[in-house]
Amino acid sequence: MFHMPTLPELLVLLAIIFVLFGASRLPEAGKALGEGIRNFKKALSGEIEEEKKAKEIKAEELEKEEKKA
Repeated sequence: MFHMPTLPELLVLLAIIFVLFGASRLPEAGKALGEGIRNFKKALSGEIEEEKKAKEIKAEELEKEEKKA
């Protein structure tokens, strides 16, 4: 059965990750992971849909302004 990892298990896991990715790649991997989580949360809350609609409205307004000019 699955159980929560203890501190020694977490330390071993972090050491393995450090060896596999190296010190230079860890910040990049952390940033990518953070962006992925942020996008996932936005998708769950519907913010991405709202952003798309706002971009579409802006594009329509720009097209109208270009037609007038």
